[in-house]
Amino acid sequence: MSSNLTAMCSAQAIPYPSITGVKFLTMSANVVSNYTKFVPDYYNFNHPNITVENANFCNITVSYTHPGENDQIYAESWLPLDGWNGRLQATGGGGWVAGRFKLSYYNMAGAIAEGYATITTDAGLGSATDASPWALTSTGNVNLYKLQNLGSVSLYEQSVIGKALINSFYGKLPNYSYFSGCSQGGRQGMMVAQRYPDAYDGIAASAPAINWDELIMNLFYPTLIMNMAGKYPAGCEFDAIVAAATAYCDAADGVADGVVSTLYDCDFDPYSVVGQTINCSTTGTTRVVSETAALIANVTWEGSRSANGGFLWYGLNYDANLSGDGSISAGAMDTTSCTSNGTCTSNSWVLPTQWIQYFIEKNPDYPLGNMTHETFDALFHAGKQQFDDIISANDPDLTAFKAAGGKLISYHGKADSIIPTGGSIHWHNAVNATVPGIDDFYRLFLIPGLSHCSGGAGGQPTTTFNSLVAWVENGTVPEYLPVSWNSSGTTFTRNICKFPEETVYDGVGDPSLASSFNCV
Repeated sequence: MSSNLTAMCSAQAIPYPSITGVKFLTMSANVVSNYTKFVPDYYNFNHPNITVENANFCNITVSYTHPGENDQIYAESWLPLDGWNGRLQATGGGGWVAGRFKLSYYNMAGAIAEGYATITTDAGLGSATDASPWALTSTGNVNLYKLQNLGSVSLYEQSVIGKALINSFYGKLPNYSYFSGCSQGGRQGMMVAQRYPDAYDGIAASAPAINWDELIMNLFYPTLIMNMAGKYPAGCEFDAIVAAATAYCDAADGVADGVVSTLYDCDFDPYSVVGQTINCSTTGTTRVVSETAALIANVTWEGSRSANGGFLWYGLNYDANLSGDGSISAGAMDTTSCTSNGTCTSNSWVLPTQWIQYFIEKNPDYPLGNMTHETFDALFHAGKQQFDDIISANDPDLTAFKAAGGKLISYHGKADSIIPTGGSIHWHNAVNATVPGIDDFYRLFLIPGLSHCSGGAGGQPTTTFNSLVAWVENGTVPEYLPVSWNSSGTTFTRNICKFPEETVYDGVGDPSLASSFNCV
């Protein structure tokens, strides 16, 4: 442990950063010694499993406000006391949380393990996993300053603060600066690339929640249809339909490997499962798969549609978990709650319900159960009208990011159970139509069988961040991301090609080996 750096770990030794429009309020700095933590890949998206052992770092936490906005934002940075690799790695959040919560600390521990200085921000929202503590200043009035801080403002300040603290602490700026996140963190990364193109040299922004209103309203759509029908299937009914769809669609790519590699391209009929008797763990009884379950599965796969049948947003793929996400995110499209006697009710989760109640309607008591399809359409449109410029990160003009030399990598699971893969494809195509030479700075990888950020039957691309670093620093272009998974006792490996290329079986080699597949 460097004695000079240890002495520098003092609030009195470190000046406040300087940011126009910002007033710094407090700073604390303390030495953390012998920090040890195992960081699993399913908590540290874009990265492999890693253990930080006996690390020593300086924890510097600053608070600040934007005068006149009545906010207080905390940014927390961990700076290695020995073995700093000369780089900054900023981290993102999840759900309604900007950062500085459980996932952030796993991400920061992983960064410290590899010698990075790292930083997280709470955007002035705290660590609550729902928006109720901050969304409204009063009934009828959204706290637009805090939504703006979450949307974009705190992200710029996170990068400036991180670099300034590094410069004060080590006596020089980082050689390279990176951002890593998934889901909300993916949205944050995409927003930084769009609005603050000089903030980072490289951004890993996976399963990004970029089209905020569309995807959040899309999460509520199956609940709308269930409410309109007045029927709520048990989760095990959806599980049975998904299992049948997966088995049916699995071999469409020429290989039966336990995952559905094709996207939105299978003619499976969910009504073929109706009438089957299944064991239902949610009720502890047997249950018959209902027509309503088939209907809801179908509309979830199709995606949101208006009352007159017009397209609103993309649906999930056939092997996505509909009843409850097996990854880190606590939510799914078709969640219901069932009693032991088999009676089930709606159980739509906090993201869509609070988006509608607190932000669009600005009334936490707004009733959701009586919503008509026409009302849903109106709310869908109102959310975009009022908040798209604040929270959505879907501006395809990355000209400035490309000109700054930035590199952007994103992966998205084809079996994502929350954020439809179609949203990432939609945005990639928009960027491609706007900025020439997209492959020079932005690459998207679609991962078969992978759920939201992690989990699911497919493999997680744990080399994403290291591939980004190699691209930024060595010019090593990431043509593919390797993944592996186990199905029925067989380990399958794949090199997932960059979109729009597909990883296609050659028809002759061992289908469990990556060498038997080509990018087409």
